[in-house]
Amino acid sequence: MIPTDWLGPQEWQAVRLSLRVAAVATLASLPLAVAVAWLLARRRFPGHGLVSGIVHLPLILPPVVTGYLLLVTFGTQGPVGSLLKPLGIVFAFRWTGAALACGIMSFPLMVRAIRLGFEAVDPKLEQAAATLGAPRAWIFLTVTLPLIMPAILAGATLGFAKAMGEFGATITFVSNIPGQTQTLPSAIYALLQVPSGDAAALRLVLVSVVIAMGAVLVSEWLARRMAERIEARR
Repeated sequence: MIPTDWLGPQEWQAVRLSLRVAAVATLASLPLAVAVAWLLARRRFPGHGLVSGIVHLPLILPPVVTGYLLLVTFGTQGPVGSLLKPLGIVFAFRWTGAALACGIMSFPLMVRAIRLGFEAVDPKLEQAAATLGAPRAWIFLTVTLPLIMPAILAGATLGFAKAMGEFGATITFVSNIPGQTQTLPSAIYALLQVPSGDAAALRLVLVSVVIAMGAVLVSEWLARRMAERIEARR
């Protein structure tokens, strides 16, 4: 356990906000990542390469460019943001915008990991279930989904870790407002700009490492448990 007095109030705010943003970004992106991964792995259609390229674009573009595009699109004067503002939905310079930026930046990693899981599933297993008269949705839920669960966990872990460490797109889209949009990377950056901030920055770096390693270890444990259950059913 980390002693509560080891970090200052503003530092704890950054830790809590980062966990909140990363969790929301991962949970919100995961269902769409599974759907897109299935589409890219199991279907061939005109524009398949284009869709794959668009999905992976955040990995190629500089994060600042992604953040700028989000600001232009989802800002209160943007084409999407101006439509959402009357509904009370605002992303720019809000923690929800940080979650949106983190979700978009981590999305390609999640899709890639889950897509590999779909491609590793033997189609004969699904075909065998289909010959028994099972509907496609039931086959997906009872056959395919359990088999790719380790890949989903891996993708979710990668997405969470990426969201925890996202900086460029986030600071461009939602700025660096303490208590509102200041995540761990932003807080570390801000502390490094002041002469007496090195010690606090180092503490936040250690917290980041502990959280990232904890997420990886939990994911590995869950993946092993899922693999053992799948093997026990065979």
